[in-house]
Amino acid sequence: MKVNVDELVCEANAVCMGLAPEVFELDDDDQLHILLPEPPPEMQDRVRSAVRSCPKAALSLED
Repeated sequence: MKVNVDELVCEANAVCMGLAPEVFELDDDDQLHILLPEPPPEMQDRVRSAVRSCPKAALSLED
């Protein structure tokens, strides 16, 4: 699994960071950074939940 963010759509709501802080991080300029673009299997359920929970649908997954 690989996590992607559409930076033009992301509004820095931080929902993803709340659900999977090991994978997502917002910087001081409200830019989302993906810390683990290919999360390990034990994190994948939380990452899927974070992607589904994004209010702007700015996140996507590649299998």
